[in-house]
Amino acid sequence: MAIDWGEKRIGIALSDESRVIASPFGVVRRCGSLDRDLEQISSIASQNNVSLVIFGLPVRLDGTHGPEALGVLQVADKLRQKVDIPVKTWDERLSTTAAQRILLDGDLSRSKRRGLVDKVAAAYFLQGYLDSPSGRTS
Repeated sequence: MAIDWGEKRIGIALSDESRVIASPFGVVRRCGSLDRDLEQISSIASQNNVSLVIFGLPVRLDGTHGPEALGVLQVADKLRQKVDIPVKTWDERLSTTAAQRILLDGDLSRSKRRGLVDKVAAAYFLQGYLDSPSGRTS
């Protein structure tokens, strides 16, 4: 399971059981309470028999961690305390840009893209993780 954590929305993607193909799953609107947001993620993970959670880490282009990345690291730590499955982070640099390009190529309107971009971005970086040596061995 991949999570694209945002200020307003949380994009979620899942892989198939063999961890070969990532697919967009859904978008959860942030409710203003971190505990409730994490409870929603935990529930989705449980319902879908998730064995690993990958948080997209918004690393800057120069490789440093800005305030957004530090916030994601804190959220990932809080989720680790709530679930009994591994929680990792993965560099999600440019995943939103790639997702927007994919949706533009699909000729979707701006309003439709807004509702899809977060889960497509999560699927994009989840696929990158699955295709990496780390994804094949975990």
